Amino acid sequence: MSDVSLERLETLYRVSQALASTLDLEAVLNTVLDQVIAVTKAERGFLMLGDQPQALRFQVARGIDQRLIDDAEFQVSRGILTRVAETAQPVVTSDAQHEDWLSGRESVMVLKLRSIMCAPLLLKGRMTGLVYVDNRMQAGIFQPADLELLQSVANTAAVAIENARLHEQALARARLERELEVAKQVQASLIPHSAPAVEGFELGALWRSAYEVAGDFYDFVARPNGEIGVVIGDVTDKGVPAAVFMALARTTLRASLASSAEAGACLRQANRLLCADAASGMFVTLFYLGLLPGSCRLLTVNAGHNPPLLLRGAEASVIRNSHPSLPLGIAEEADYVSVAVEVERGDVLLLYTDGVVDAENRQGEPFGIKRLQAALRQQGGLPAQAMCSALEQCVLDHAGGQPAFDDLTLVALRCVGP
Repeated sequence: MSDVSLERLETLYRVSQALASTLDLEAVLNTVLDQVIAVTKAERGFLMLGDQPQALRFQVARGIDQRLIDDAEFQVSRGILTRVAETAQPVVTSDAQHEDWLSGRESVMVLKLRSIMCAPLLLKGRMTGLVYVDNRMQAGIFQPADLELLQSVANTAAVAIENARLHEQALARARLERELEVAKQVQASLIPHSAPAVEGFELGALWRSAYEVAGDFYDFVARPNGEIGVVIGDVTDKGVPAAVFMALARTTLRASLASSAEAGACLRQANRLLCADAASGMFVTLFYLGLLPGSCRLLTVNAGHNPPLLLRGAEASVIRNSHPSLPLGIAEEADYVSVAVEVERGDVLLLYTDGVVDAENRQGEPFGIKRLQAALRQQGGLPAQAMCSALEQCVLDHAGGQPAFDDLTLVALRCVGP
């Protein structure tokens, strides 16, 4: 092996060792350019990332003294960058001032560029960026052998950059997963862990998120007028945005229900507040059920939500509200009216969100309201909490292992008095 070949191998080994010393992407990019300038003895060096000519973005630009160069995009031969990006082949020129294909290039003339080399960063045959070096003072300092060395360094650098990029992505994913887990715990803390004891009623509830966080919620609110408010809500959209809006909606609703005004007026107040904050275009469907302890009389307000089911004896029917209104967060002038519902001892009322009836099996068939009614007839004799779990299992059995695409929430109420 010749002394020249041995020297190049030693150079590549040093470069590989330097690049292997860190997985920090910014540090790798800087190390790449430092090593390139060192092995080529170039006056200046530039490193760009991107897999298409129009997608190339300058990442690092510096001189032989390791001083950062500003305004990099105006300091290089765009003609050479374009050729290398389009062909994925390295280019060397001994004197750009006298190259016919570069003679009309303004950047070459204005900057008085002479010796230039540019090589693609290749990863499994795919271009991921470019490394460019030049010398504005001397012609002929770069030879074909130098270009071969630059391409070898560029190939090594492409692997190191990709590893650093993947490491950075893995760290970002891990950080996001940790943040989502914390968000899930915070959101879960907003959901009541158990249903309250209310004279004359038995309550149960269940909440399952389809993703890390949910847009569904339910709540129980003790009101100043002695009423126990039962709320179920479903935010349009999914994921983190829906979860944030869910927290806002729940907090706003609780604050509004702290008033002694009747439920419809409280929802009007909550709606005005949400409309003022709903710049994202989100809204929440909601059903409010007001329980009067020791009484079989209920007050209901439906804000664009699925109407509840009433199980009386062997019949499960849909309760249609005579004054349905818009979901909260759509129109400030929307009106919300309380409607009284009389229930009998033994009656069961079921509140639910879209995730229940929209759950699909492998054939794309939704669970639907008919199946929910049948399931309620079968499971309606169970205690309220066990009933919710049994109804969820009916939905899961129908889905047959298909992943849920929407949150699932159930609230069951049985009249046991007076």
